[in-house]
Amino acid sequence: MRRTKTGITVASLLLLALLGGGAAIWSRSAGQEKSAVTTAAVSRMDLEEGVLASGTLTAGKSVAVGAQVSGQVRRLTVTLGEQVWKGQLLAEIDPVLQENALKEAEAALESVQAQILAKKALLKQYDLALRRLQELTAQNITARADLESAQAQYDSTRADVAALDAQLRRSRVTVATATANLEYTRISAPMDGVVVAIVTEQGQTVVSAQSAPTILKLADLETITVKAQISEADVIRVRPGQKVYFTILGDPDTRHYGTLRAVEPAPEATATGTAVYYNGLFDVPNPGHTLRLSMTAQVTVVAGEAKQVLAVPVAALGEKSPDGRQRVRLLTRDGVTEERVVRIGMTNHLFAQVVEGLKEGERVVVDAAPLVQSSSGMGHPPPGRR
Repeated sequence: MRRTKTGITVASLLLLALLGGGAAIWSRSAGQEKSAVTTAAVSRMDLEEGVLASGTLTAGKSVAVGAQVSGQVRRLTVTLGEQVWKGQLLAEIDPVLQENALKEAEAALESVQAQILAKKALLKQYDLALRRLQELTAQNITARADLESAQAQYDSTRADVAALDAQLRRSRVTVATATANLEYTRISAPMDGVVVAIVTEQGQTVVSAQSAPTILKLADLETITVKAQISEADVIRVRPGQKVYFTILGDPDTRHYGTLRAVEPAPEATATGTAVYYNGLFDVPNPGHTLRLSMTAQVTVVAGEAKQVLAVPVAALGEKSPDGRQRVRLLTRDGVTEERVVRIGMTNHLFAQVVEGLKEGERVVVDAAPLVQSSSGMGHPPPGRR
């Protein structure tokens, strides 16, 4: 009988030991489950809702300086990258042809002037002869035919003088044109700027018969215009007057700020012809000419801003209800998770503004691993985990 009691006692102790070990294992498992939950605090921050675009830097103002006359480029007076000022001499074209054209025009003008003087002297002579014949005819001293002949000579000579006056005006225009062409052989800067390209080299011959050949290009680099390509999906959220900034690949930590000046109404298609983009334009100052033409800009158009508002990570947001509210999982101080319905305001790619439903300092679950707790706080392992 004693052996039986002893055997029962030993069996009971073994059973209690096994139960205790299982409870310890379950307790560690539950603790590990809780520690696997990633949470984030509801905190205050500045939020910014932006439209992202890729842009290209262009000159605020640029001009292609061309030659209006034909000839050989005899001299270039500037170099690439040089700062020039309005009216400064940039290049010279051999002026021999234009000088000869001016001399011919001036000679033709002098010839017409001489012809006019001769015709006017003749016209004066015919006028006097006509007056004498008119007096003699009135006294019936001479034949009427002589009077008519004198009248015809006078009228014809006066018409010749009028024609020469017209030719004189045309000759003066020719002289003015030849003078202007001679001046065009000296190419001056039409504005202040930097020489960004030299298209025609010294000694090269240019022909301006059909179009003005470009000698060099000037650009005002004090102000840079950014041309941002905004997709058709985002362009409805963009309007002139919005704050905008960009960074460049060589200096991603520096933001350059400006104000959106305009959005071009006509779209710009890509090479594939499938994607549609609209160019948004804005200007930024460029002291020291740090920004260079054709650089790629990562542009952000600020569609909305909120200062020091409650925010949670976007990853914490759950299903959206028909009234626009969303669900979040809240982790209490006791380690219990509960669902909370909140109203969300502005969002960006990382954080969302909490308008209603959460308080500062509360912690929300941001991972997808489920955590189910009973009302007593005892955890149950998730399905599939043993």
